[in-house]
Amino acid sequence: MRIARFTTGDDPRYALVEGEPGQEQLVVITGDPIYTPVQPTGERIPLGDGVRLLAPVIPRSKIVGVGRNYVDHAAEMGNEVPTAPLLFLKPNTSVVGPDDPIVLPDWTEEVSYEAELAVVIGKVTKDVAPEHALSKVFGYTVANDVTARDAQRTDGQWVRAKGFDSACPIGPWIVPGLDVEDLAVRSRVNGDLKQDGRTSQMVFDVAALISYISEVVTLLPGDVILTGTPAGVGLIQERDVVEVEVEEIGTLRNPVLRRS
Repeated sequence: MRIARFTTGDDPRYALVEGEPGQEQLVVITGDPIYTPVQPTGERIPLGDGVRLLAPVIPRSKIVGVGRNYVDHAAEMGNEVPTAPLLFLKPNTSVVGPDDPIVLPDWTEEVSYEAELAVVIGKVTKDVAPEHALSKVFGYTVANDVTARDAQRTDGQWVRAKGFDSACPIGPWIVPGLDVEDLAVRSRVNGDLKQDGRTSQMVFDVAALISYISEVVTLLPGDVILTGTPAGVGLIQERDVVEVEVEEIGTLRNPVLRRS
């Protein structure tokens, strides 16, 4: 099952996505599926002209990022692998959806992409044990943890580097009930493959991350966890097109613009 959030010009709605790539149809459902049972309305809309996919979730309270969760990525950045998950926050105002632009701020010259598996929380979660953590998951989607590297180096905190508007593309939809133990995580810039890792290479797996984070903060329905990125990150610039992909979920595409 794939769950999308979309608009045809009116208020956002939710739908199940059916069909093969290029022939998808949206089966419209009532309400927000994180909070209400999935109930089709009977309306079906072809995914195409007149339909705009939105970020499948706007976190109600927070996005929790995890740094250096792939050994090779930590090494390429010149960092040690942390002994416990390295956490940071991104505001929900950083979220954009499929085909929305990543807008480069005028105060940074070094912005990079980071392809990541994203976890969407479905239940209030506090101090959950790893063996029960996955029961708190609503589903999984794709994210790009866009990062201003120069600000990351110079600032004591990562608010600017990780939290600017459009620094968290999410999409194209949410897939509940997915086994994410060993999925490909890839990125492409202008069609050229840049990252090609697997979730099995994570230092801390999804269950461990949820458990650890829930000891620090209460996770609420709709909150998103970014699980880290594999090696191969690099810089993007105006007019680039970035695609990030997670196997069995889909591909998230965003053009890059420079704020004038």
